[in-house]
Amino acid sequence: MPREIAIGGALVPGLLVWFVLAIALLLLFDRVVGRYGLYRYVWHPALVRLAFLVCVFGGLALLTF
Repeated sequence: MPREIAIGGALVPGLLVWFVLAIALLLLFDRVVGRYGLYRYVWHPALVRLAFLVCVFGGLALLTF
């Protein structure tokens, strides 16, 4: 994967693509977990969201290298 990608004439980091994908997966995860009321079983829902984002982004980033 290239280190930088040109978007509209501006160079952005290559991991930005994976970060945007991780955010999209986070939104999907949040919608599913919220719909079924699974947040009531966790102590702090915001920490669950952050942990999910970090794990997914880290996993996607490791796939590229």
